[in-house]
Amino acid sequence: MQKWKSLVASPTLSMATLVVSASALATETSVTKKQPQRQTTTIPVAQATPDKTEQLEQINRYTRQDQRNSNDQVNSVSQLGNVSPSDWAFEALRHLVERYGCIAGYPDSTFRSNQAMTRYEFAAGLNACLPRIERLMADGIDEVNRQEIETLQRLIRKFEAELATLGTQVDNLESRTASLEENQFSTTTKLQGTTLFSLNSAFGDEKAVPVFAEPGSEGEVENNTVFNNRVRLNFNTSFTGQDILKVRLDATNLTRFDVGVTGTNMTRLAFDRNTDNSVVIGKLFYRTPLTDNLRITVDATRGRFNADVSDNFNEFFANAVKGSISNFGRFNPIYIQGAGGGGLTAVYEISDSLSLSTGYLARNPNTPTEKNGLFNGSSAALAQLAIEPSEALRLGLTYVRSYYPGGQTFVSGGTGSRVANAPFGTQTATSADHYGIQVNSRISPNFILAGWAGLTRAHAEDEGVGFNGVSVSEGDNATLFNWAVTFAFPDLDERSSRAGIVIGQPPKVTENDGGPTGDENAFHLEGSYRYQIKDNIGIEPGVLVILNPEHNADNDTIVVGLVRTIFEF
Repeated sequence: MQKWKSLVASPTLSMATLVVSASALATETSVTKKQPQRQTTTIPVAQATPDKTEQLEQINRYTRQDQRNSNDQVNSVSQLGNVSPSDWAFEALRHLVERYGCIAGYPDSTFRSNQAMTRYEFAAGLNACLPRIERLMADGIDEVNRQEIETLQRLIRKFEAELATLGTQVDNLESRTASLEENQFSTTTKLQGTTLFSLNSAFGDEKAVPVFAEPGSEGEVENNTVFNNRVRLNFNTSFTGQDILKVRLDATNLTRFDVGVTGTNMTRLAFDRNTDNSVVIGKLFYRTPLTDNLRITVDATRGRFNADVSDNFNEFFANAVKGSISNFGRFNPIYIQGAGGGGLTAVYEISDSLSLSTGYLARNPNTPTEKNGLFNGSSAALAQLAIEPSEALRLGLTYVRSYYPGGQTFVSGGTGSRVANAPFGTQTATSADHYGIQVNSRISPNFILAGWAGLTRAHAEDEGVGFNGVSVSEGDNATLFNWAVTFAFPDLDERSSRAGIVIGQPPKVTENDGGPTGDENAFHLEGSYRYQIKDNIGIEPGVLVILNPEHNADNDTIVVGLVRTIFEF
C-alpha cells in the first residue's frame, strides 16, 4: 500500500524509482533472479496545477459515473472507442492495457459514450498500471524493458499534475475514512432519533358520557392547555445486512386525552403513551429472512401487528409521532389487537403482488400468574392476505382472533366508545373475531387515497355483570363496526411539507345481547398540515373534531387542537 501511495502522490519520485529499477534489471542475468536493490533519490515533487478545485471536481465527475465492473476487463485499447488514435499516448495506453492487463473500461467498453477521454481519465488509467509494473519489477521478473520505462517516464512527465491531484484526493479520502472509522458509533448499529414537542388543548362544555349515563353527569371537559414531549431513540442493528435487531428507548411526558379529560377515548392522540419522562423500552424485536420469500419477526415486548405484518395500508398516517395526530386515524383498529405484547409474526411473499402474513401476540407473555402468560392471558392471532395489482393500488384482507380475560378487555383497541371497548362490561371475559378490509391507492405522487372498514363479532366467555348492572350470559354476542377514509398529500413543496385529512366512524356497537349499543353515529374529523422548516425540523398544527362522541346524540361536540414540532436526527 505504501508503494502504491508513493506512486500516486509523487509521480516524479516514481519516475526516478523506475529509472533506478531499470538499471538494476539491466545487470540481471536470465539465470539469477536476485531482488533488485531499491534506491531513494530525492527529487523536488512537481506540484499540481494552481486550480486544484477544478481538477478535483473533474475527477469527482469521472468517479461518480457508473461503477466499473471488475469482470469486464478491456483486452484492447481499441475497445475504448473515444480515445483518439492520433495521440501518441494512445499507443502507449494500448501497450499497457494489452501487455499488463491493468485497465478496466466501463461496461459499454468506453470511458464515455459521447465524448473524448479527458486527461484525468487517462491519468486514472495510468495510475492503475503503475502498481502492476512496480510489482513485476519488485519480483525480479524481466518483463519491463528500457523502452517501456522510457515511455512511462514520458507519460508521467506529461500527466504529473493530474497524478499529483489524484494522489491528493486519495490522501484526503484515506484521512476521512480513518476519521469516520475512529468516530463511528458502531460497525453494526445505526442510531436514529425523534423528539416531539406538542401544545394540546381540548375544547367543549361537558364531558361525553356513554349512552346509558345522564348528560353532564361526569363534569366539564378539562380544557387547560398542556405542553407535552416525547423522545424516541432507535438502535437498529444488522448482523447480516438483511436482518434487524431494533431496540427503542422512549421517554415521554404526556397527558392522555381520554375518558378522564374529555369523557371518551375517541379523542386520544397518537403519541399519548406516558412514562413521566422515565426512559423505558419502547420496542424490542428481531426480524430476519429465513428464505428468499419468508421473513419472521420475534417481538420481545411492545409488539404490534401494524409494524410487523407485510402492510397496514395507511403508512402515511401510521407512525405514532409523525403520522396521524389521533389514535384512531393511524390505521384500522384491527391492527391494535395484541398491542404491547410479545410473540411471533411471519410474512410469506407468494409472488411480487401477493403476500400472506400470520402472527401471534400475547399482551403479558412474561407474567406467569393467572390470566397471563404466553397462552392463558390476553392474546391475538392474525392472518392477512395482501394484494398489489399494481404499484399504485394495494388491498388487504385481514382476520384477527382475540381473547381478553376479565379486567383486560380491549375489543376496540381504545379507539371507540366505552361500550365498544368492553361490550359486556370490563370484568367479563370476552373473545372476538375481527374482519378488516383495507385499500390504498396512490392517485398521483402528491395524493394518496386510502381507507378501511372493520367488522367485529364479540362473544361473552362467562357470566357476569355488564354496564348499569345488566346481567351477561355466557354465549352473548355483540357486533361492532368502524370505517375511515384518509387523504394524504405528501411533498406539497420543495421542503417536503405535507398535509393529511381523516374522516371516519370510530368503533360502534350496533347489536348487543348483553348490554347497550349506540343511539347515534359518532364521526371523526381530523386535519393537519406539517411545514418543514428544515429537512429534519417540522412544525405541524392539527385539529380533531368528534361529533356525537360515544355515539350518543346527547353529547356535545368535542374539539382537540394541537401544535407539534418534530425533530429528527
